[in-house]
Amino acid sequence: MNNISFHTPVLLKETIEFLNPQPNKNFIDCTLGGAGHTLSILEKTAPFGKVLGIDASDESLKIISSHIKGRDLEKRLILVRDNFVNLKRIVEDNNFHEVGGILFDLGLSSDLLESSGRGFSFLRNEKLDMRFDDRADIPTAADLINGLKQEQLADIFYRYGEERRSRRIARAIVSTRQKQKIFTTGELVEIIKKALPIRNKINPATKVFQALRIAVNHELDNLFSAIDQAIDILNKNGRLAVISYHSLEDRIVKNKFKNNESLKIINKKPIIPSREEIVINRRARSAKLRIIEKI
Repeated sequence: MNNISFHTPVLLKETIEFLNPQPNKNFIDCTLGGAGHTLSILEKTAPFGKVLGIDASDESLKIISSHIKGRDLEKRLILVRDNFVNLKRIVEDNNFHEVGGILFDLGLSSDLLESSGRGFSFLRNEKLDMRFDDRADIPTAADLINGLKQEQLADIFYRYGEERRSRRIARAIVSTRQKQKIFTTGELVEIIKKALPIRNKINPATKVFQALRIAVNHELDNLFSAIDQAIDILNKNGRLAVISYHSLEDRIVKNKFKNNESLKIINKKPIIPSREEIVINRRARSAKLRIIEKI
C-alpha cells in the first residue's frame, strides 16, 4: 500500500513504533498530506481499524481519494477537508470515537509546496497567497505584505521567522509598495535579495516565507489549541505523536506535554532522523518527534 504515497513520510519507522497501532484500533491523522503515515497505520490496524484523515488541502485529499477508490481500505479511511484546529468538531461530526492514537506531522507536503500555485515556495514565481485552505476567509500573504505597517511586518518576520534583520526587510517592502503593490513570490524574493545579499547557503527569503505562512494560517495558535483537543479525545493509554520542524512549534509541543499531569512522556528527548534518512529526504533534516501517552 505504501507505494501510493506521493511524498516520503518523515520518521515513519519511529512514528509507527511509538504510536504502536494495533489491530482494530482507531487513529486520527490530523495532517494527512501524502498519507504515508496513515497507510502504515491502516496496515497495522487491519481488518477493522479506521483512520480519520484531516487535511486543509483539497489537492491532497483528491489524490488520496483517487488512489484508494475501490480498495478495501477505502472503507477504513475517512477523509475530511478541514483545519485541525476544529478537531473536536470534526470528531463529533464523523462520530469517530474510541481513539487509540493521534498524529500531527507539521511539515508541508510536497504537493502543497510544488503544485498548489499558492506561493509556499520562494523557488517558484506564484501569487502570494499561502492559505492552506483557499476557501478560508482570511487575509492572504499579499494582503499582509501590502497592508500591514512596517513595524507589524518586522514583528512577524522576527517572531515567526526568527529573522534578526526583520526591520531592514520590512523597510524595503514598504519602500517598494509605495511605488507598486507586491503580488507575487518573485517580486517579494527580489526585494529581500536586494535588502539582504546572500552570504551563505540559506536563501534570505527562507525565514520570511516561513513567517508569512505561519502568520497567514495562524499555525502556532491553532497548534496550541489542537494539542489540548487531541489529549481530550484520546482514550486512556492512547498515544499522541507530534513531528515539528522548527523551534517555535517544538517549544509549544514540549511545554504542552511537560505541563500536563495526565500525560506520560514517552521520549524525554525528541527523536530526530538518522543521517541515512536525511540523505534520502532532505526535508526531514529539522524534524523532531515527541510522543506522550494519556494516563
